[in-house]
Amino acid sequence: MRPLLRTIRTGPFRLDDGTELPEVEQAFTLHGEVDARGSNVVIVLHALTGDPHVQRWWPDVVGPGRALDTDRWAVVCPGLIGSPYGTTRPPAGAQVTPRDMARLTIRLTAALGAPRPALVTGGSLGGMVALEWAASDPRASEAVVVFAAPGAQPPSAIGAGHVQRRALEIGGRDGLALARMAAMLTYRTDRELDDRFGRRRRIDGRFEMQSWLDHHGRSFVDRFDAESYGTLLDAMDAHDVAAGRGSVAAALASFEGLLVGVGVPGDVLYSDESVRDWVAAAGAEYEAIHSIRGHDAFLLETDQVARILGGALERVSADGARAAVRAEGVS
Repeated sequence: MRPLLRTIRTGPFRLDDGTELPEVEQAFTLHGEVDARGSNVVIVLHALTGDPHVQRWWPDVVGPGRALDTDRWAVVCPGLIGSPYGTTRPPAGAQVTPRDMARLTIRLTAALGAPRPALVTGGSLGGMVALEWAASDPRASEAVVVFAAPGAQPPSAIGAGHVQRRALEIGGRDGLALARMAAMLTYRTDRELDDRFGRRRRIDGRFEMQSWLDHHGRSFVDRFDAESYGTLLDAMDAHDVAAGRGSVAAALASFEGLLVGVGVPGDVLYSDESVRDWVAAAGAEYEAIHSIRGHDAFLLETDQVARILGGALERVSADGARAAVRAEGVS
């Protein structure tokens, strides 16, 4: 059974652009129970069109006996500010950034009694927000694992987002559906699409590729809205972890926990090289997801995702156990 969406009031909040939100209600789901010290909390940050129901889009990663074992870990998935899933929405014209999203979710975890989560992770937009967690405070989390996200939004992705915004200008369901279809072309690879569809046609003569895109467009407009989509596209374009901090190294190198960047060779939206660049600058660790599915591999290749996240939590747990032994003076 899917957990109910919870909300918590976190008080007034000021966006980076100066917009004042007098009262913010933060939506989230919680899988598992937060322990007395708040040390078993895992934060999962959703992607552009994701939602707080993490077991819906990572069912093989989150749950009893999974890599994010909810019998052991309390998995919190917030609704990012600007998304249409329960968190207070900013007024029209406000510029929301991944840095805003990180600050608000950090406030949420403090309210839940978990000022230093065991792990913060996310992919794409969620990965950008996770990077901002690491940059916000050297002790923000025991570990941060970032899937398929660059240190700054590259011009190619800004261009892809611009095309999607122009589609939104058409208005209504057609414009939103078209924006989603344009986005889907950046989430997969030529090789996968050729393997899945090739030049095959349906019985009505249309290419199967066209039918697949139409399906994604139709299903998307039933669960999202154009205002949120535009706000989140703008947030991704604003992403630059080095902004105001001097450099990527200055922003991330002081982070005291485990920092891992995960790239997907062949990712059309955020190249593997763009992940390796910030990893090298930060002195972080690099992992790869090997897949023909491109950017969406962090959602679809759940065995590899589970291995990476499970390994990070094992290391955090081992480090915590060693620290506890040292504190007790036991050799």
